[in-house]
Amino acid sequence: MSGWQQAEFTRAAGTRMHAAVLGPADAPDVVCVHGLGCSHRYFLPLARRLAPRARVAAPDLPGFGRTPGPPEPLDVRGLSVALADWLRATRRANALLVANSGGCQIVADLAVHAPELLGPVVLNGPTVDRHARSPLHQIGRQLANSRLERATLGVVIARDYLDCGPRRWLATFRYLIEDPIERKLPHLRTPAIVARGSRDPIVPRAWAQEVTRLLPDGRLAEVPGAGHTLNYSAPHELARIVGSLLPEHSAGVPR
Repeated sequence: MSGWQQAEFTRAAGTRMHAAVLGPADAPDVVCVHGLGCSHRYFLPLARRLAPRARVAAPDLPGFGRTPGPPEPLDVRGLSVALADWLRATRRANALLVANSGGCQIVADLAVHAPELLGPVVLNGPTVDRHARSPLHQIGRQLANSRLERATLGVVIARDYLDCGPRRWLATFRYLIEDPIERKLPHLRTPAIVARGSRDPIVPRAWAQEVTRLLPDGRLAEVPGAGHTLNYSAPHELARIVGSLLPEHSAGVPR
């Protein structure tokens, strides 16, 4: 838990869900939703920049990070139901949600079956581009993105991949590719920002613009020169974007 303030464990989704927490107890809640194979760990750079004015919680979804998962990997709906159960159990309904990559698909699915739980949303690098919905396309884009990220991200993610294991990773990868996020985005009716690094090969600008158009109340924000994982490799810039959705009394978050 190095760098985090608290390890929180909650009975939810039929397991003992872990969340890493940082920030003042009386500050507005920000909930971070991780992507494929990842965990709370790669949200720490962003949490550190938000923590002066926000209470940041980064839950590990079942089967990832420090949260035990069922023998059979959960699909997108299973993961979003788990997130919904955790939001209810921890009384974090209507918190500002910051999702990365596949986490954006989980949040979009949440909007379909539990819209009452949603607060404002930041979709950081939303996948999967419907124009490149194949394993070959996605793996190629991920490899191209790797040179745009901070070198230490590989170390963090390698540990997370070991935690979840290759079987769960591959099954979740398949579920994410098959998930039609574009059909769910119109259900996300809270204020939303699509955040994208200007050099992100996983989420091309045309796809980010399409995602933004599908949102009832969405806008696009780009970070010049950045890749896909803004929460780790461009946390200051992403914190400014997130800060624009926080309540006015949280104006101290870097903008």
